[in-house]
Amino acid sequence: MTMAANAELDKRRKQLKFRSWHRGTQEADLIIGTFADQNVGNMDATDLDLFERVLEIPDPVLYDWIIGNSVPTENMHNKVLDALLSFKYTPNKR
Repeated sequence: MTMAANAELDKRRKQLKFRSWHRGTQEADLIIGTFADQNVGNMDATDLDLFERVLEIPDPVLYDWIIGNSVPTENMHNKVLDALLSFKYTPNKR
């Protein structure tokens, strides 16, 4: 991978981490932001695309999936969403 491609991936990672921490609801920010901090650095371009798709899901819907109040439809599943849904949030990991 070229230096320019690496720089572009790093830029995307930074942007996605920021978006993860600034979604609107504190509860979702804490869980999704912590997940991003722990995982985005290891994601390749395809995984970042999938994570971007996850971040497009409205907060109330995504938060309900995270806490188990509802389940995503089959067409919404991807490996990044599944990793987020199985992520165990622990306070003060940031």
